[in-house]
Amino acid sequence: MRDQTQAFELTSGELCLDFANTIDSRPTENPRDRLHDYGTLVDWGRLAGTLEKADAKALREEATRRPKKAEKTLKRARRLREAVFDIFSAVAHQTALPDGSLDLLNKHLQKAVRIPRLAVEGSSFELSWQDEPSLDRMLQPVVRSAMTLLTSEILDRVRVCSAGDCDWLFVDLSRNRSRRWCDMSVCGNRSKVKRFRQSQRKS
Repeated sequence: MRDQTQAFELTSGELCLDFANTIDSRPTENPRDRLHDYGTLVDWGRLAGTLEKADAKALREEATRRPKKAEKTLKRARRLREAVFDIFSAVAHQTALPDGSLDLLNKHLQKAVRIPRLAVEGSSFELSWQDEPSLDRMLQPVVRSAMTLLTSEILDRVRVCSAGDCDWLFVDLSRNRSRRWCDMSVCGNRSKVKRFRQSQRKS
């Protein structure tokens, strides 16, 4: 079990996988959802770098004005998270994609395509890209991250943590592709301690 006082960890190597990892102890009977309200979704966006400070403040204010809309956004975020987890977990295990997971990601992708805008800078024109302002704007970089990873050369390096009570996803960038844990300081050390205790009992 991870430190319950720490809101989020960004250890996967990819934004979309960090988002999928906002549930602790997923394969156990008592998983813990760290996105327990809209405010924590904004908190994650700030920590992960998908929201600037001013954006986060504006979204919190908008959520206060429109609480039902914020709750719907949170539910959409959780559904997206599960689709991302299902897709990359299937990739890691080399199994078929769960029904509907890619369709849901594609629906988000239609909105996540950034909007181009031309602007004049002195005597020349520049093309800038803007995200559509909305309560779910912190999710759009997550969707683009998933799209990029799914079409990248490192897709075959996506792994699921080997700990029995952790299904966190990560990208294994080790030279010999031998990384087994989402976080060596947490799941890796706990596994070492467990093996040591088992060996002590046997001896």
